[in-house]
Amino acid sequence: MNATTLDAFREELTGLAARAPRPTLTDSERVARAKQVMRRRVGAADAAYLETCLHCGMCAEACHFYLGTGDAKYTPIEKVAPLRRVYKREIGPLRWLFRLVSRDITVSQLESFQELVFDSCTECGRCDLMCPMGIQISPMINIMREALTAAELAPPEFRALKAEQATHHTDLGVGRAEITALASRLSAEGVSVPVDAAPADILYFATPLDVRLFPDSLKNAARIFNRLGASWTLLGASAELIGTGESSSEVDVKRIVAEAEARAARIVILPECGHAYPRLRFEAANVIGRELPFEVLTISEYLGRQIRDGKLKLEPIAGNLRVTYHDPCKIGRHGGVFEEPRIAVQALGLELHEMESHARTGYCCGGGGGQFLIGRAARLRQRTFEIKMHEADDSGAKAVVTACNCCRYNFLAGAADANWHTEVKSLVELVGSQLAD
Repeated sequence: MNATTLDAFREELTGLAARAPRPTLTDSERVARAKQVMRRRVGAADAAYLETCLHCGMCAEACHFYLGTGDAKYTPIEKVAPLRRVYKREIGPLRWLFRLVSRDITVSQLESFQELVFDSCTECGRCDLMCPMGIQISPMINIMREALTAAELAPPEFRALKAEQATHHTDLGVGRAEITALASRLSAEGVSVPVDAAPADILYFATPLDVRLFPDSLKNAARIFNRLGASWTLLGASAELIGTGESSSEVDVKRIVAEAEARAARIVILPECGHAYPRLRFEAANVIGRELPFEVLTISEYLGRQIRDGKLKLEPIAGNLRVTYHDPCKIGRHGGVFEEPRIAVQALGLELHEMESHARTGYCCGGGGGQFLIGRAARLRQRTFEIKMHEADDSGAKAVVTACNCCRYNFLAGAADANWHTEVKSLVELVGSQLAD
């Protein structure tokens, strides 16, 4: 991908907000809908978390938005203040007392929290890891996100994308036609990419970023599957799931499960770390009400296993290139996938130099949770990206390797704005380019 393509895509994203549908709810309806979501989503664990927080500030020290700005308003636990108030007034054991001494949440308060739960949170989970009380803050921020979405207070870019999905069945202009066209082009270039084939042991997805910016990722994934002699197919629809916990996501989960079952797929492989990975791997069984009949893997996990088991042989890259590896949050901290991508890095003959914060404690790239879409958050996003940038510089690496194209995009965009010249490389593309006979 060249700089012109990246710049054109970034410019296109700036116009996304203008396509958002106009809100239709009154202020009172917004508050009512937000509270309805909060009451429905707060469970026993959330109640325990809201009751036991010590306000020690450790979550702030874990948050890249606080560290990048020094502003206490970005303290993670404070981002769920409206949720805490609704819990204490309407759910908690002393709700009768709190109704006497505290006011109900207002639409203006909800509006003021848009920046805190969308612009300044990527749901990376680093605060969850660092909390001395074991409080899981990011799932409660997810409740806040769903509540604001129900109140038509999600960022306009999110509302525009959701409307696009509902109306055109595309994500960022990518749907079945675009995915099929890319697969046909790659097949014409000599790399076979079956689409919607059945049966298939492996069901693989393409995301909008694969199609729009990183088609070589799909090309190299196909080369790897073909070299392994795998029975596989590309699904002719995007795997992107926006808004974990929303009804639209539940419909998509059921659709994807049905697609996999129709092909008797044993493995579903996802190429990125956005909503689709945790939604399918950790939540899909609850959505469909039964155990999944297939295994959900990220592409880096699959590659590492194939290399470890001796099924995938690679030619080492000459030159002892010094690299560092960025662990995508949903794949790493949430999914526990740390060893497999490093097996691939080692098999490529790359000299790995870890960042000071890596693996489970690694910082987010700054653009996760859809944050990279939000135009008004650009400066805040850059402040947090620079934490990652400086850690990469301090590692002495000449390139950053990652296995998630969402992270890769944010690295490239952040690097362009910071005039940072360290290379950003795709693990999938590196592996696909070094296949041994």
